[in-house]
Amino acid sequence: MSASIIFDALATRQPDSIVLRDHTSAWTVSDIFDEIDEISRLMPDCRVLGILADNSPDWVITDLAALRTDTVLLPLPGFFSPDQFKHALEQTAADMVVTDQPERIKALALGFRLHAQRGGLSWFRRIVEPVLLPEGTAKISFTSGSTGNPKGVCLSARGLTYTAAAVNERLADLCIERHLAVLPLSLLLENSAGVYTPILRGGEIWLPRLGSLGWKGMSGFDSAALQATVDVVLPNSLILVPELLKAWTLHLSDTGRRAADTLSYVAVGGARVERELLSRARELGIPAYQGYGLTECGSVVCLNRPGDEGDKSDGVGRPLGHVHIILRKGEIFAGTSAFLGHLGAPPTEPGAPFATGDLGQLDNNGHLHLSGRRKNLLITSFGRNISPEWVEAALLAQPAIAQAIVIGEAQASLSALIVPAPQAGREAICAAIERANRNLPDYARIGQWTLSVPFTLQNGLATGNGRPVRAAILKHYAGFLASPAKNIENKEITHAFL
Repeated sequence: MSASIIFDALATRQPDSIVLRDHTSAWTVSDIFDEIDEISRLMPDCRVLGILADNSPDWVITDLAALRTDTVLLPLPGFFSPDQFKHALEQTAADMVVTDQPERIKALALGFRLHAQRGGLSWFRRIVEPVLLPEGTAKISFTSGSTGNPKGVCLSARGLTYTAAAVNERLADLCIERHLAVLPLSLLLENSAGVYTPILRGGEIWLPRLGSLGWKGMSGFDSAALQATVDVVLPNSLILVPELLKAWTLHLSDTGRRAADTLSYVAVGGARVERELLSRARELGIPAYQGYGLTECGSVVCLNRPGDEGDKSDGVGRPLGHVHIILRKGEIFAGTSAFLGHLGAPPTEPGAPFATGDLGQLDNNGHLHLSGRRKNLLITSFGRNISPEWVEAALLAQPAIAQAIVIGEAQASLSALIVPAPQAGREAICAAIERANRNLPDYARIGQWTLSVPFTLQNGLATGNGRPVRAAILKHYAGFLASPAKNIENKEITHAFL
């Protein structure tokens, strides 16, 4: 299997069949092939093409053009800092960048000069010595920015295609003809499962600007905007991170509404999701199903689906057909043909299982269950091993709690930093923690807690997709948390460390 099946899937459709849409225009199969030809002329000698742009059909067509011409594509997340942009462009020796934000590229002073303009995108190029990449590299995906210099993951076209085809196979019987891209296309999950998979199944992909979907940068996410877009597009599928699922669910509950009945499947990934949140979402018409993925595996590794017995528990589904999973001392090792190695490191044998750092187990039905990250494991003073992600998921299932970080290394009981949901007061937080504790064994219950300011990209305590950066948070509050028994007394942090 190779990337050609993506183009074969397009070619088998009628030339006037609509594939891509935004709120004002539509792109047919014929339009896409014409655009690919035109774009290909702009990069005849390009080795590594960076793309920094809002979601749009142009983003997807540029991606397809790179795939068809064997040009390595480097998606650049819009939430990266200038230093992270520089790191990604220098590590990959990208010689071209296409962007709808030309000033951000110019400000990097990396020698890029305007090469062409097409539509709303500017094409820049520079002369730079190439770096050695693993043979077969088609895409370099950087992590979401949880560290100052995130690693670049080199991925093969063959492996990315396997992932898309495996997702399509898992969901083949569902009515999914129209997909709404909600996550940034620079995130591999949306890029693969939200673009390649719909193309393989002959679907239509809606690509509105992120702002119109409710993304507000540093200000958070407007779930009312997402609901309004869903009402217009009437999609059959979309992909969310847990934070967006929770925000949308709260909006529907607060407004007494339900999600569009056209929805057949909503995938949720990026962090652990508590079963209670999934159940609440489904009651409101969101058919949410948890999955598990890794950039190194080309994104999706496991996926739950309607009618799957494993979905009745807290599992993340059965591994997809292209994934090889083994467990060693409780740690998950996964292998696919997608992972070719990290930038600057020796190439990896395609398909060889590698340590994910995630802890889990497979049940008798072959469903994977996650229990946390090996490096985050807490050991209480009673000798209990606890994955904080497990307890955090129970807290985040409560509508009053927006974010939570659990601590308790060498302590008699667990403590938590709690970011309240909007309009949630202290009494609501107390009740939420009490409810969460009732569903946890005594050794994993929250004994002390304190309210915190939000964890955001702006203050360095969250990634661009809203996931808290545990190490940064613990470092930031190190002085305050040095003596939990003394400092954490169910009070609010008002002496901002931020």
